[in-house]
Amino acid sequence: MTTQSQTDMADLSMLDLFRIEAENYTKILETGLVEVEQNQTPEKIEPLMRAAHSIKGAARIVGLDAVVGIAHAMEDVLSAAQHGKLKLASDHIDMLLQGNDLFLHLTTIDIAAIPEWLEGQFEAIDAISGSLREILTGQPAKAPEMKPTPPPADIQEQKEALTTAPEIQDKKETLPERPVVNVPTPEVPGSPVNQDVTLKVRPEEKDEESFVRVASESLNRLMGFAGECLVQARSTKPFSTSLLKMKDWHLELGSALEKIFEFSKNKSVPKEVQEKFGESLNQLDQIRDLLVTQIVDFELFSRNLEHLADRLYGEVVAIRMRPFSDGLPGFPRMVRDLAKNMGKKITFRIIGESTKVDRDILEKLEAPLTHLLRNAIDHGLETPEERIAANKPAEGILILEARHSSGTLNIRLTEDGRGIDVERIRRKVVEKGHASKEMAANLTDGELLDFLFLPGFSTAKKITEVSGRGVGLDVVLSMVQKVGGSVRVETKPGSGTSFHLQLPLTLSVLRALLVDICGEPYAIPLSRIDHILRSDQDSLKILEDKQFYTFENEHIGIVDAHQVLRMPPSDERYPGLYIAVISDRLNQYGLVVDRFLGERELVVIPLDARLGTIPNISAGAILEDGSPVLILDVDDLVRSIDNLLTHSRLHKVDDKKELAEGFKKRILVVDDSLTVREVERRLLENSGYDVTVAVDGMDGWNTLVLNRFDLVISDIDMPRMNGIELIKKIKGDPNLKDLPIIIVSYKDREEDRMMGLEAGADYYLTKSSFHDESLNNAVRDLIGEA
Repeated sequence: MTTQSQTDMADLSMLDLFRIEAENYTKILETGLVEVEQNQTPEKIEPLMRAAHSIKGAARIVGLDAVVGIAHAMEDVLSAAQHGKLKLASDHIDMLLQGNDLFLHLTTIDIAAIPEWLEGQFEAIDAISGSLREILTGQPAKAPEMKPTPPPADIQEQKEALTTAPEIQDKKETLPERPVVNVPTPEVPGSPVNQDVTLKVRPEEKDEESFVRVASESLNRLMGFAGECLVQARSTKPFSTSLLKMKDWHLELGSALEKIFEFSKNKSVPKEVQEKFGESLNQLDQIRDLLVTQIVDFELFSRNLEHLADRLYGEVVAIRMRPFSDGLPGFPRMVRDLAKNMGKKITFRIIGESTKVDRDILEKLEAPLTHLLRNAIDHGLETPEERIAANKPAEGILILEARHSSGTLNIRLTEDGRGIDVERIRRKVVEKGHASKEMAANLTDGELLDFLFLPGFSTAKKITEVSGRGVGLDVVLSMVQKVGGSVRVETKPGSGTSFHLQLPLTLSVLRALLVDICGEPYAIPLSRIDHILRSDQDSLKILEDKQFYTFENEHIGIVDAHQVLRMPPSDERYPGLYIAVISDRLNQYGLVVDRFLGERELVVIPLDARLGTIPNISAGAILEDGSPVLILDVDDLVRSIDNLLTHSRLHKVDDKKELAEGFKKRILVVDDSLTVREVERRLLENSGYDVTVAVDGMDGWNTLVLNRFDLVISDIDMPRMNGIELIKKIKGDPNLKDLPIIIVSYKDREEDRMMGLEAGADYYLTKSSFHDESLNNAVRDLIGEA
């Protein structure tokens, strides 16, 4: 017997299937309708009519009569247009898109709530169906209002995150929301972690493709296992090398024994010994033959294993890759609606829709590309009247292109609008205090355009409801740098602007330069290296006590990697200087490493979340010989270098004494008494420690934020922030919570002692400790000798 609950579950399952199917066909309709408005041919209308027909059939099966009515009306209108009985006008496209919006809404609603939602929209749905049918009678299309429906929580969070950007925050109209489903079809963008991913399966005995649903977290684990498998397969090469060495040693041993055997024949060696010697040589020959056979078999096995691991890894990577078109089904509609609202005529073209993109990168691209498109429509492209006055066609061109080049994904957004006023940027740079008037006058166009990516930097005369030039471009830069890419701008006054995004093909595989720092390998992403230089010590110049290297008429500040990573200087010295030039948008530095080890393609292994944030390190990988390598975070490196320049003394490259002194253990002394500060400073410096002082708790906290210390020594009673408050602040910071703390107070009160230790202090000493070794002993106990 079938229970009611089982029947309900079956109905919900069918509705889920309907929602998946609707998700697929709504994208075909939305993109296709925008194209048909530009170029109305039977060939372009036919797939749209079929999509509406398929939605109608699927809705009829699950009993959604209201959806059947709209889909049927859309099918009739499209069929009439296909057969030349109707010419679709812009208002007709609006009505068809509004019908499609209803299907889009259905994909965002909880499955169980679909019937109830449709009942609440009965009047609007009936009006849409009626308006669509009136199109066939030649009456003007009327667009009824749909009742707003709150999207699910996860969609609402995505929407709020996007609309908090400055150029979207002020926008009054609401564009149709892109639906999000739990189980994407092959044409749907990659789903976030913890959602399901639909995978294609190609059975050999069948021609058609079938699909299975896999949790994306399982896919991520599979990716990790495939990467480890590839690393393990490649790690067999050292074994092959060892076997070849063993064979050479065996041949040498056999040759030596044969000589001894020949020599023994001419000597009075017992016959039994000679016979035993001969048998041993025969056994040695058999071992040699077996060894040669095993080496051949092992090399064949090793090659096959590596080939199989390569294929496995390639297949898993391919599963993660999605067509570029999957990430932008809503863009043609967005461009159409914005252009129509602003009275502009725009031809929007997408090139490279089939270009494969990592699903994680594809998800991250939506917001940046939305910013760029809105800016291009609002400020880049002119109105028809402005274009005609400038001897241009009334219709502007907007092109979004994706392609693979040199192992990277290149995305280019180009428009033929008015271009960016570089001189206006120059004036704005001075006005905002980013550079002096003299310095700004010497900046190149490329350097000036880089200022557009600063937060809040805009040259727009007014902020419109759509966007402001430059507002939001920091979001673009942030996303691009987060995935290890780069972005640049090209513009020509009166001819238009292009934004070029260079991104890795996938986040799971990284091409990197391996470098040696203090005897350990480190990886620097190739996409974040500006130049790789070989030089010598004499080529370095000194200006204002800082070293620099001149390359292509630019002064590049030189920094020793040992100091940035807080490592001791290397004992082994290699001839010359090895310099990797890295940068962010505003600063460029030459990072001096011990030597270059060559380029590698690494399988990226994320760091365990329990490690927290590790300064200057983004991830890890395993080399072919099985040894681990850390991948450097270039943005964090640049920030660390900036911090060294601002708050500390930058050591010169190859100055071993100065560098060694820089690695003394550092202690921060916080006390409002000048006398106490000086006594503690001298006492600790005499013991070999590097000491910094702060005048109260607030000063101490600010110093801690900007510098790294091995220990804090603090008083309790201080103005602005007392010692207990400082300790609690330190212990509440995830990056400082493990920092040892000693309290040194005038008062030997049990109450203060308990408060200090409960707050997180490791020692509580009185200031009488200065007269004995108590303070030094406590310091050595916590952090060791200087």
